[in-house]
Amino acid sequence: MMITQDLINDISYEIIGSAIEVHKELGPGLLESVYEKCLAHLLAQKNMKVTRQQSIPINFRGMELDCDLRFDLLVEDLVVVELKTVENILPIHEAQLLTYLKLMNKPKGILINFNCVNIFKEGQKTFVTEQYRQLPKGY
Repeated sequence: MMITQDLINDISYEIIGSAIEVHKELGPGLLESVYEKCLAHLLAQKNMKVTRQQSIPINFRGMELDCDLRFDLLVEDLVVVELKTVENILPIHEAQLLTYLKLMNKPKGILINFNCVNIFKEGQKTFVTEQYRQLPKGY
């Protein structure tokens, strides 16, 4: 299967839709780890490949750093999902996801905050990289 912007957008649509399902069922106020497990489970039920809590390698001028830096979810090996349960998404949360995208060389990331009223309107932000922009649009 060829990787395109449309394919990645379809994956993102499923991720955000699944996050909304989890949020509707559980509501706000739980630990991030609870939402992570539930979202991963729901995506796996939809036959999506989901990887959780893997280390992100950091190579600085040829030196491998063991910093125990971990992403929350990687879906279909294309979209990095960073989950939060905070009052407001802050620039540091956005910077964290953008750095993960760069270090992992992935085209798209989604930041989801479960501590909100409506995930679709206020609880998610999507970011793309230059790698995404260079992909073809259609299927």
